[in-house]
Amino acid sequence: MEIVFVRHGQPEWVRDGLAVGDPPLTDLGHRQAECLADRFVDEHFDEILVSPLTRARQTAAPLLARLGREEVIAPWLEEIRDPGWAGSPAEKAEQAYAEMRLQSPEDRWHGLDGGESVRDFVDRIHLGVEMFLAERGVARDQHDLPVWRVERPGRRILLVAHAGTNSVSIGHLLGLAPTPWEWDRFVLGHASISKVESMAVGAVHSFSLVRLADVEHLGADDRSR
Repeated sequence: MEIVFVRHGQPEWVRDGLAVGDPPLTDLGHRQAECLADRFVDEHFDEILVSPLTRARQTAAPLLARLGREEVIAPWLEEIRDPGWAGSPAEKAEQAYAEMRLQSPEDRWHGLDGGESVRDFVDRIHLGVEMFLAERGVARDQHDLPVWRVERPGRRILLVAHAGTNSVSIGHLLGLAPTPWEWDRFVLGHASISKVESMAVGAVHSFSLVRLADVEHLGADDRSR
């Protein structure tokens, strides 16, 4: 089984000095989305699932259009929820993130005041991964090691989502203990591609990370983080 994780293109987080809620892509982000479509247009995927947020949907749109496929939204792929800064001065968000980076490791689990805690976010994504896999015949084996029972190992699935959701999902599949800074542990650039593959370990399977944050499909001037 192969799962390909794509991060959305560059979003327009700030417009006229104010924070944008559920931002669309910038012009660069749209170019990155077209490059992704070029990269994947000749590849087969059994499923393509997309986060409900605008930046992910716009990233997937060119590829879906070229493949003639309908958009399929997977709500569990939504990124961590911010405190609702839309319309606030951009400096407010910048200051909040700066203050969070000064917190102790344990305090980082609380996340941003008024937003979804990192602990709740990690739990939400772990549950989302488990349910997503269970619906496709993949279940965690009763074992101390991170191994899975995979009914149809040949399936290939593309997920278009976010740095946080992709990082936490990859860590969970690999059996890594989560941290409150998954975005910094796996640095995924805009429109980057990461991939995990299942490999047989006796009668069960384990997931291997075979690609992380690949941006070779983007020109040097079209890369951003």
